[in-house]
Amino acid sequence: MKIGYARVSTDDQTLDLQLDALKQAGCEKLFQDVISGAKDTRPGLSGALHFLRPGDVLVVWRLDRLGRTLRYLIELMTQLNGRSIGFQSLTEQVDTTTSGGKLIFHVFGALAEFERDIIRERTKAGLAAARARGRKGGHPRVAAFMDPGKLAMARRLHADKRNSVGDICRTLGVSKATLYRYLKGADGTADGEAARV
Repeated sequence: MKIGYARVSTDDQTLDLQLDALKQAGCEKLFQDVISGAKDTRPGLSGALHFLRPGDVLVVWRLDRLGRTLRYLIELMTQLNGRSIGFQSLTEQVDTTTSGGKLIFHVFGALAEFERDIIRERTKAGLAAARARGRKGGHPRVAAFMDPGKLAMARRLHADKRNSVGDICRTLGVSKATLYRYLKGADGTADGEAARV
């Protein structure tokens, strides 16, 4: 069974052209959205994906109606392929139910993997360059309590039971985990206070 999906970005645009093309292509059920392609949640697309069964074919007028990024399209194609669902784009003439369409799908997959490898290599190279300059990766430690005066203030505020941990953290500009870590390091007693918020 062919299931059609149509999308326009604004109410000013019309779905007529897409719906006509999808009907002409033999779609028995149509789903539609009037929403930006950049949005993560699209009720019409979610409905179509939920409705599809193994052996069905999802049909769109153009690839950009389905998603804006190559990565998203490849992920969706992989998901459909895993569920034994075909895919057709009428304008680009992509059809994963044919051998040529499967080839295009595999080329898409190879491009996505190539992109991931490049990102991984760039990240490794960046970390190596940072290490060569004496920097370490990861989130920088908060230096809020390097000043003994600030640590003393944190202890005084924490000792006063009228102050909530949230208020103390906002005052000092640190997270709860940072506050407890430094208080425990200072006097070894803060862990038992974790329930006071």
